[in-house]
Amino acid sequence: MKKIEIKKHLMTAISFFLPIVVASGFLLAIGNMMGGKSIKSFVDEFTFADTMTTMGGYGLGLLPMIVSTAIAYSIADKPGIAPGLIIGMVASGINSGFLGGLIGGYLAGYTVLIIVKYIKVPDWMQGLMPTLVIPFISSFIAGLIMYYIIGTPINWFSSLITGYLSGLDSSSLFIYGASIGILASIDYGGAINKVVFAFVFALFSEGIYEPITVLILASMTTPFGLTLAYFIGKIINKNVFNKQEIETLKTAFPMGVCQITEGCFPIVLNDLVKNVIATGIGGAVGGGFSMLWGADSHIPASGMFALFTMTKPWAFIGALFLGSLANAIAILILKPKTDPDSIPVIEEKEEKDISWDSLKIN
Repeated sequence: MKKIEIKKHLMTAISFFLPIVVASGFLLAIGNMMGGKSIKSFVDEFTFADTMTTMGGYGLGLLPMIVSTAIAYSIADKPGIAPGLIIGMVASGINSGFLGGLIGGYLAGYTVLIIVKYIKVPDWMQGLMPTLVIPFISSFIAGLIMYYIIGTPINWFSSLITGYLSGLDSSSLFIYGASIGILASIDYGGAINKVVFAFVFALFSEGIYEPITVLILASMTTPFGLTLAYFIGKIINKNVFNKQEIETLKTAFPMGVCQITEGCFPIVLNDLVKNVIATGIGGAVGGGFSMLWGADSHIPASGMFALFTMTKPWAFIGALFLGSLANAIAILILKPKTDPDSIPVIEEKEEKDISWDSLKIN
C-alpha cells in the first residue's frame, strides 16, 4: 500500500487545474467586459463576446472533474483516471462543487489502491483488470459513497461557509482577510499557502472571489514591500540592504508583478525571522483591507494581470499599496542600517575550458 500523501496529491491537482482555471477565467472576464452572455442555443444568433463568455464558463464548469481526476491519478496512476473522472462528474451533478471534486478524488484514488491490493482474480482475468474490473468496481463503490454518504455533508458544509461569509460585518471581514493574508504569505508559497489556496479556491468555485484575491495580494506584498523599503530607506537615510540584495530587487519586483515571490528568496533567507515577521504584517494589512473593500479577482492567479477581471480594481491596488507599505515599514524597523558597500557582491567567474592537450596519462 502506498503512503497517504495528502499534500503531494493536492499539489498535483493544483498544477493540473490552475492553468485551466486561469485560461477560463480570462476568457470569461474578457467576454463579460465586452457584454457577452452564455450561449443557450447555437441555433440562435450569438456574438463574439458570447463565445468568449461561454468558453470561460465551460472551462470553470469542468473544475470538479479536473481536480478529482488529477488527485485520483496522483494516488493510483493510470487506473485512477476513469474513477476520478466519473466521481468528479458525480460531485458536479450533486452540486458539491470544487470541494466535492477534491474529496471525491481522494476517495476514488484510494478505492483503486484497495481494490488492486485485495481483489485477486484468476489468471485468465488478469487482462481485464485495468480495463474492466478496477475502473468498474472502484467507480461503483466510490460513486455510491459520494451519492449516499458524503455528498450531503459536503453540500451542507459548503452552504454553511457561504452563508457565514455573506453575513460577516466590516470588522469581521477585516479580521478574516488579515488571517488569510498572514497564512497565505508567511511561508512564501509553501505548505501553509497551498492549504489556504485549496480552501479559498473552494470558495472561488462557489462564486466567492474575495478570499482568493487576498491570497493573490498576499503573494505580492513581499516583493513590493521590499522594493518600497529600499526607496523609503533612501528618503529617510536608512538603507537596510546590502549591494547583492539591491541587485536582487531588480528581478524580484517584476517577478512580484506576476505574483511570483521566489525572486525575493535571496533577501528573505539572509534574515529569515525578520522577513517573515514583516511579510506577515504586510499580508495582514493588505489582506484585511482587500477583504473589507471587496476586491474580487475572477481568476485565481496572475498578479497584476488579474486586475482586468476585477469589478473593484482600485480596492486591490489600494490594499496592495497599504500591505506593501506595512511590510516596508516593518522591515525598516526590524533590520539595522547597512552600508550597501560593506558586503562585496559575489560574482561568479566563468570556468576556464579544460584543454585536453594538457592532459598526460602515465
